[in-house]
Amino acid sequence: MKILAIDLGKFNCVSCLFDTETNTTEFETIKTYRIEFEGLLNRMQPQLVVMETCSITGWVHDLCVEQGYEVLVADPFQEAWGWKNVKGKTDKDDALKLAKLAALGQINPVYVPTPESRQYRQLVKYRKTVVHRVNRIQNNVRALFDQQGVKIPSGHRTWTVAGIEELSQHRKPLSECDLSNLWRGELDLELTMLDHLWEHLASIERQLEELAKSEERVQLLQTIPGVGRKTAEVIVVCLDDPKRFENARQVSAYAGLIPQQHQSGQTNRLGKITKRGSRLLRTALVEAAWAMLRYNEWAAATYARICGGQKTRKKTAITALARKLLVRCWAMLRHNQPWNPELAQPTASTC
Repeated sequence: MKILAIDLGKFNCVSCLFDTETNTTEFETIKTYRIEFEGLLNRMQPQLVVMETCSITGWVHDLCVEQGYEVLVADPFQEAWGWKNVKGKTDKDDALKLAKLAALGQINPVYVPTPESRQYRQLVKYRKTVVHRVNRIQNNVRALFDQQGVKIPSGHRTWTVAGIEELSQHRKPLSECDLSNLWRGELDLELTMLDHLWEHLASIERQLEELAKSEERVQLLQTIPGVGRKTAEVIVVCLDDPKRFENARQVSAYAGLIPQQHQSGQTNRLGKITKRGSRLLRTALVEAAWAMLRYNEWAAATYARICGGQKTRKKTAITALARKLLVRCWAMLRHNQPWNPELAQPTASTC
């Protein structure tokens, strides 16, 4: 069997053609271009293509599938892939190890969404990126006024129409500023970028809202009291195909919401959550869990039961509620059933 293992890189990729019958290897370095990969596949004619997950895995995987090759995408964070106690490591070593692990059947395959699903997920992530940029500029604007000792409206009132008008009274084109008021020019540039980012964010929201109208899974999750469109979008694009998870523990581990386990002999200690997987999904679930306390009776009862009225258990309770919310969303998507308040009753099961 010929296995083509590719160590993907931003500029260059190293391939290793491993023949399991003769135990021979053939290495080749190519540029990270589509035409280079097409030529590599035509020359090697492998029976299996193996690669690791990275930012370019999506289009390389799609190219190999289009050419009719069987593709296996590996998770580089699994234990078998670790390079412990190794003094030297090269791209050739990575490619060779990837090929040998595939030959031994020691690679856990990673799910690769469809190109359309990846585009949808990327737009949802980009919205979060733009929000971070808006927050960063808002913090910079506040810092400019703090450095000058000028008082501005506090909280969200700063970014209302009246608040922006008050801030704009201090702005001035940078070319018209002298050494005594350069900060006014900086303020003008920051407010200009803030206006552009708000326009970008509004454009993204309009597109996502249109997509949500035709996405039944998003509408299904919105039947949960306290879960809005944005939270539903994040859950849908991250889980994608709910049937790829066999049980609730797998979907919880995918979001990094299960505790770390340290077991030795009679000792079995559970630590903090692993935080593996999508940070976007985990953050959205925690934020939704806090909001659901006001709108969802099941969430409020579950939180109160786990928290037990102790202030030190608030974070633990909200994390557990986020995990339970994810499991219920997964079950709703898997069985295509809307939220049922009668079934959403808190139980005495472990959290």
